Amino acid sequence: MTAIKHALQRDIFTPNDERLLSIVNVCKAGKKKRNCFLCATVTTERPVQVNVVKVKKSDKGDFYKRQTAWALRDLAVVDAKDAVKESPEFDLHFDKVYKWVASSTVEKNTFISCIWKLNQRYLRKKIDFINVSSQLLEESVPSGENQSVAGGDEEAVDEYQELNAREEQDIEIMMEGCEYAIANAEAFAEKLSRELQVLDGANIQSIMASEKQVNILMKLLDEALKEVDQIELKLSSYEEMLQSVKEQMDQISESNHLIHLSNTNNVKLLSEIEFLVNHMDLAKGHIKALQEGDLTSSRGIEACTNAADALLQCMNVALRPGHDMLHAVKQQQQRFSDLREQFARRLASHLNSVFVQQGHDQSSTLAQHSAELTLPNHHPFHRDLLRYAKLMEWLKNTDYGKYEGLTKNYMDYLSRLYEREIKDFFEVAKIKMTGTTREGKKFGLHGSSGKLTGSTSSLNKLSVQSSGNRRSQSSSLLDMGNMSASDLDVADRTKFDKIFEQVLSELEPLCLAEQDFISKFFKLQQHQSTSGTTTNEAEEMDGVALSRSYTSGVPQTVSSEKDMIRQMMTKIFRCIEPELNNLIALGDKIDSFNSLYMLVKMSHHVWTAQNVDPASFLSTTLGNVLVTVKRNFDKCISNQMKQMDEVKISKKSKVGILPFVAEFEEFAALAESIFKNAERRGDLDKAYIKLIRAVFDSVEKVANESQKTPRDVVMMENFHHIFATLSRLKISCLEAEKKEAKQKYTDHLQSYVIYSLGQPLEKLNHFFEGVEARVAQGIREEEVSYQLAFNKQELRKVIKEYPGKEVKKGLDNLYKKVDKHLCEEENLLQVVWHSMQDEFIRQYKHFEGLIARCYPGSGITMEFTIQDILDYCSSIAQSH
Repeated sequence: MTAIKHALQRDIFTPNDERLLSIVNVCKAGKKKRNCFLCATVTTERPVQVNVVKVKKSDKGDFYKRQTAWALRDLAVVDAKDAVKESPEFDLHFDKVYKWVASSTVEKNTFISCIWKLNQRYLRKKIDFINVSSQLLEESVPSGENQSVAGGDEEAVDEYQELNAREEQDIEIMMEGCEYAIANAEAFAEKLSRELQVLDGANIQSIMASEKQVNILMKLLDEALKEVDQIELKLSSYEEMLQSVKEQMDQISESNHLIHLSNTNNVKLLSEIEFLVNHMDLAKGHIKALQEGDLTSSRGIEACTNAADALLQCMNVALRPGHDMLHAVKQQQQRFSDLREQFARRLASHLNSVFVQQGHDQSSTLAQHSAELTLPNHHPFHRDLLRYAKLMEWLKNTDYGKYEGLTKNYMDYLSRLYEREIKDFFEVAKIKMTGTTREGKKFGLHGSSGKLTGSTSSLNKLSVQSSGNRRSQSSSLLDMGNMSASDLDVADRTKFDKIFEQVLSELEPLCLAEQDFISKFFKLQQHQSTSGTTTNEAEEMDGVALSRSYTSGVPQTVSSEKDMIRQMMTKIFRCIEPELNNLIALGDKIDSFNSLYMLVKMSHHVWTAQNVDPASFLSTTLGNVLVTVKRNFDKCISNQMKQMDEVKISKKSKVGILPFVAEFEEFAALAESIFKNAERRGDLDKAYIKLIRAVFDSVEKVANESQKTPRDVVMMENFHHIFATLSRLKISCLEAEKKEAKQKYTDHLQSYVIYSLGQPLEKLNHFFEGVEARVAQGIREEEVSYQLAFNKQELRKVIKEYPGKEVKKGLDNLYKKVDKHLCEEENLLQVVWHSMQDEFIRQYKHFEGLIARCYPGSGITMEFTIQDILDYCSSIAQSH
C-alpha cells in the first residue's frame, strides 16, 4: 500500500500541487467487484482545499488515472454502517449516497479517522459521523500528553515537503563529489556535518563584523520614530476638523432619507389609486348598455355582452389588503351589485319573452306540416337564441338563481311546444301506415290521440287442405298476431318500413340539434359523467327536482352538467318514448312481421346514437324503445311456435307440405331480406334456432298422427322442403339443422321405398325371408333346398306366380299408390320412383344371389330380367 501511495503522489497529485494524506482500496457495494482507491488530499497552496479523489487503474495499462473528485465541504454524512461490529462497508453522502466496501476494516478506519481530522481542522466540525465507533474518534482527539502522538501523522505530513528539481540537482552534484556517498552513508553524513559546522562558524563571524552597520541602523530608526510622532500630531488635528464635517454630513443624510421616504410613500399611494381607478372604474358606455341596451338587435346584444364582461371583471378584481375598508371602494362595489341585479333581471325578463314568443310563432307553422311526415325546423329559433349564449354564461356565473329560473321556463315552454309537434307528427305517421280513414277505423285508430282499441282476435286453428286446392291451403297459413300476414303483400311491408325509418330519421336530428343547442346556450359541457341517472328517474324530474340539484347557487358535484343536459332533454321530449311505443304497437297490430323491420331499424339507430354518446338522452330513449321492439319480436316468434303446437290435420285428405313449414320458409326469406346488413343479427339467429326446432318437433308430431298419408311420406316431403329452403337461403346458424333435415329426408325416403317395394312381390319376399331365416339358424346354404317348405319345387312354384306381366302390373299399381301418397308441390314422384327402381334392382340381384348359393346347379331363374325391370319402370313413368 505504501508503494501505491508514493506512486499516486508522484504520478497524480504532485503535478496538481496536492498532498496525499490517506488512501483506502474500495469497490462499489452490490455491483461487480471493480476496485479503485479513495484518496484524501490537500492542496499545497493557500487557502488549503481538501478533496476526496477517486482513482482507478486504466483499462489500457498499469498506470492510474484520476476519475472523480469531490470537495470535502460537500460531504454531509460519513456512515460507517455499524459502530460495534467490524464491517468493511461505509457510505459517503455527497450530492447522492455513494456506497463503498473497503478491502479491510483497518484501511476503512484509518481513512475515516483522516477524514475526521481534516473535518476538525479545516471545516469546523461540519461533517456528521454516524455509526462510527466512539473509541476510533477518541483516539483521534489531540489532548494532553497524547497531543503530539495523536497529531503526529498529520504534523509529519504537514512538515514533509518534496524536493523540487533544483534541490534534487544540488544533492546529485554533492553526491557526485563524494565517491562513497552511496557506499558509506554514515561517512557521507559525517562529512556533511563537518561542512555544516564550518558554514555556521563563518555565519557567526559575519554577524559580528556587521555590528557597526547595526548601530547606524538604530540611529536611523530613532530619527524615523521622531518623524512618526510629528505625523501623528498632524493627523490628530486633521481628525478634529473632519469630525465637524462628519456631523454636518450626518444631518444632510438624515434629511435625504426623510425626503426619499416621503417620495416612496407618494409613489405607493399613487400606485394604489391608479390600481383602483384602472380596475374598478366602469365606462359610461358600459353602464348605459347595462341599463338601457337593446337586447333585440345584434349590435345591442354585443354591446350588452361587452358591458357585462367589463362589469364582471370589475366585480371580480382581487383587492389588496385594506382596500375593502375604503368608503369609495364600498360605494363602487354596491353600485356594481345594483347594476348586476338590474341587468340580470332585465335579461331574464327578455329571454322569457323570447321563449313565449317562440311557442306562438312555432305553433303557427304546425298547420304546414300536418299533412307531411316531417317535423318543424327549430334552427332559426336556435340561431337567434345563440346570440345570447355569452350573456347566459355571464348570468350563470353571476346570478345562478335567475339562470336556473330561465332553464326551468325554457323546459316548460319548449316541452309543451314539442309535445304538440311530436304528437301531430306521429298522428300523420299512423294515418300513413293504416292508409285511408276507413282502414284506420278497421285497425281501431280513432280520435286525436291515435291510440289503438279493439279486442285481439283469437288464434286461428290451422287445418290441412286437400291436395287439389293449394290456394286454399296457403290462405290458411299462420295468423301472425291480430291480422293474417298473408293479407298484406311485400309492398305494404316496404311502405311500413319506409315510414318507420322516416319517423326515426326525423326524430334523431331533432333531438341532436336540441341537445347541441342546450349545451351551447346554457353553457353545459358534454363530458362523460361517472354518475348515471336512469331514465325512469329522469322522467320524474321536473323544475323542482332540477332546482334541488343545486344548493347556494352553485352546482353540486354529484350531478354533473352532463346529467343536467340529459334531464333537460327528458323533460322537453318526455312524449317521444310513449309515442314511439304507441307507433310500435300499431305496427305490430297491423302485421307482427313488422317487428322484424322495427328491430333492424331501431338497432341501427341505437348503435349510431351510442357511437356518438352512449349516455345521451337519444341513446337511452331509443334503447328503451328497442327493448319493447325486441319483446314484440320475441312474442311474434312465441306465437308461431304456439300455433305449431295447436295444428290439426285432416283425416280425409293427404297431408303434403305442412302449413307451418311453408310459413317458416316465408318467415326466413323475409327475415333474410330484412336482416341482410343489420347490426343485431344475434336476435334473429336465436329465433331461427327456436323456430326450426319447433318445426322439426311439429313435423314429427303431425307425421305420427297422420292416417291418410304414410308417416314416412310426411317426414320425407316436409324435411325435403326444409332442406331446400335452408340450402337456398344459406343461413349460417342453421347449418347443423340443414344437415339434420337432409338426413331425415334421406332416411325416410329409403324407409318408404323399402316398405313400398314389399307389396308387388309379396310372396317372393316372404319365401326368401324364410330362406334367410334358415341360414341364420345355422343351416348351410346348399342344404336349404332339402327343406320341405323351401325345396326347388316350392321355389319354381313361387317364381311362376310372378311372370313379367304380373311384375309390370304390380309396379304400375305401386306407381299409382305412390302418386296418390305424394303431393304435387314438392314434385318428389320421379325421385321416389327412381329410388324404387334402384331398390327393386338391388332386391332382384339379392334374390338371384340367394338362388345361386342355395340352389346351385338347379337352373332356376326369375321369369324377368333387370332390363325388363328398367323397361317396365320407364314405360310406367311415361304412361302417367
